[in-house]
Amino acid sequence: MIKNNIKTALSSLLMLAAGTTKAQVAVGKQNITNASVSLEFANTENRGLILPYITDKSNITVEGSTIYDTTDHKVKYLKASGVWANLSEDDGTAATTGTADLSIQGLDKTEQSKAKTTIGANGATDDTTAGILVLTDSNKAMILPKVSSPHLNIINPAPGMMVYDTTKKQLAVYNGKVWSFWKP
Repeated sequence: MIKNNIKTALSSLLMLAAGTTKAQVAVGKQNITNASVSLEFANTENRGLILPYITDKSNITVEGSTIYDTTDHKVKYLKASGVWANLSEDDGTAATTGTADLSIQGLDKTEQSKAKTTIGANGATDDTTAGILVLTDSNKAMILPKVSSPHLNIINPAPGMMVYDTTKKQLAVYNGKVWSFWKP
């Protein structure tokens, strides 16, 4: 009886620890440098964040979802109005359609709805089904990888890559052929 109680207590502690250990995550460095950050990348390498490749976005309904749409090879995010905004166009004109080798993404595989990572205080209870990386905090943000002139310094960018260009002070998005730059 005592052994079972100890096992139950240990299991409970481990589950509690697992649910809270991902409150903030640093990638490529030891520590988060800002308390308002859920996910922060090191700025020591010329690499970016690659978005998920999506073939059917009809089931994605969470405002702010950001994807690489394989139907037209463009980076998009879902606006509050339910309309997908195209981030592959930085000046309002049609950008060059991107390209991507979709065979490496395993698009013929069945997606596992529970295969996701959550980061944040609500990570253990988050029920979002359409995300693979979900930042659950309502008062923290993600800091993108910082790269000086990514169009010059990222040797082989992948379609769907996003970085913060420290030279232009802009969001940089790669669609498989061209970089688009966004300024607030």
